[in-house]
Amino acid sequence: MIRIDGNLVSPGPGGVYNERMAQGYRVWDPYRSKLSALCMLDPEIDLTADMRVLYLGAANGTTVSHVADYVECVYAIEFAPRPLRDLLAVAEKRKNIVPIAGDATRPDRYAPFVEMVDLLYQDVAQPDQAGILMKHIPFLKAGGTAILMLKTRSVDIRQTPDEVFAETIERLTDSGLRVVKSCWLEPYHHDHAAIICVVDPTGIS
Repeated sequence: MIRIDGNLVSPGPGGVYNERMAQGYRVWDPYRSKLSALCMLDPEIDLTADMRVLYLGAANGTTVSHVADYVECVYAIEFAPRPLRDLLAVAEKRKNIVPIAGDATRPDRYAPFVEMVDLLYQDVAQPDQAGILMKHIPFLKAGGTAILMLKTRSVDIRQTPDEVFAETIERLTDSGLRVVKSCWLEPYHHDHAAIICVVDPTGIS
């Protein structure tokens, strides 16, 4: 990952969402992108040129565009029509983005169009976020990584964010994933957490 004067940047052409430029690089704003926030909080997070990524909850493609600047290919899943139109426009200018109109709760419907990936990234505002991640583990290569951006208020507004966070980690662990890191995304995103997992070699239950 490239940093200039303490800012995370990416090397692709600008003009995707009026992002700032710095020395020819696109500034990746951690207040607009939860993945950028995670990378700022954890400098060990890395995206490399040989990676294939399955991105759930692509929205209008701003974060997807930064990921595409670093990796070989991004399969970008989005359900809502309006952001999907923006995503398609972004994909026209970055040929390594594969936009897919799909419901992340039904991976069986787009499975034929997605290869095995090195990184499974999920940013979906639905109640069963852990369940959605688990459904996509079969797309993950051996040794791959899954990152869940947990939107606690979308899971259960009656519980505290800490309770949702703890229950989500417990559920992922009980399902056969090993949580290697987790953190809140403060000060960039309130009540949001990142949970980084790998497949436990003992197998998914």
